[in-house]
Amino acid sequence: MSRIGKMPIPIPNGVDISIDGQRVTVKGPRGELTHVVHPRISFEVANLEIAITRSSDVPNDRALHGLTRALLSNMVNGVNEGYQKNLELVGVGYRAQQNGDDVVLQVGFSHPVDVVAPAGVALTVEGNNRIHVEGVDKQSVGEIAARIRRIRPPNKYTGKGIRYSGEQIRLRPGKAAGRRA
Repeated sequence: MSRIGKMPIPIPNGVDISIDGQRVTVKGPRGELTHVVHPRISFEVANLEIAITRSSDVPNDRALHGLTRALLSNMVNGVNEGYQKNLELVGVGYRAQQNGDDVVLQVGFSHPVDVVAPAGVALTVEGNNRIHVEGVDKQSVGEIAARIRRIRPPNKYTGKGIRYSGEQIRLRPGKAAGRRA
């Protein structure tokens, strides 16, 4: 039995779960998410918990068991609390500006870079060097944060660029460090 898959998912107050065949819809105070579960995985809602079971011990079914449990758990947590990723701009002249729902970045290019917020994800700028990516879908929040970071990833020699808040960048010594030794 999958260690992750066999753990039941607790349903907090204010979260409603509706099942239509293999389609699961989770509604909560922050929004609504829908997911279609693989036909070889079954689930039931009882005693304010979601229990997930698989039909066989085939390795593919075992993998789907844990995956489905993790996805449904992320949906429940997302509509109840939401997800957030924080990014920092490090570098002289690097800054971000709020432009309605979107963000405009000045990160050392000859032109400003516009980042458009997709539906379900909110981009907010704190100060001029912090960006907060918030939403109910964990996958889309992580994807948008990764796309923003990919615009100007941290330089391994100077540390300048866009990084996740709290991310440690290991700086490499330059050419001059090798000549001194």
